[in-house]
Amino acid sequence: MRRFAPLALAIACATALTGCATDIRNDSLQRTLNQYASAIRWGDYDVAQSFVDKDYAKDHPTTLVERSRLGQLRVTGYDEGGGPRPDGDDDVVQTVQINVVNINTQAERGFVDHQRWHYDKEKNHWLLMTGLPDFSPH
Repeated sequence: MRRFAPLALAIACATALTGCATDIRNDSLQRTLNQYASAIRWGDYDVAQSFVDKDYAKDHPTTLVERSRLGQLRVTGYDEGGGPRPDGDDDVVQTVQINVVNINTQAERGFVDHQRWHYDKEKNHWLLMTGLPDFSPH
């Protein structure tokens, strides 16, 4: 029986560390989603842009016209619905209902933003793989 004690201890430690790593990762996700949502709600698009994956941002730059249009909008609602759902080992998806008011016309409209977040294990943080919401009216 004493022969198996070190093995049992090693398994218990590995299980505990895995659980701990998962908790850290989940805490990081919640913190990231809250900070991103806050940036969008307050119209701080520069901060929101900092959550976007650098490769995606490079391939999909925000134009001056788009930035100008963002200045005409005020976010009046940001509803995460059911929250993030796992989609693979290092990804989560989230569907958010966003409502905005055009400050010039006072017209309100809503749209759905489909987000994909990826966990970067090396840097221990989450990256938005789908870019900022598409605020343009369709």
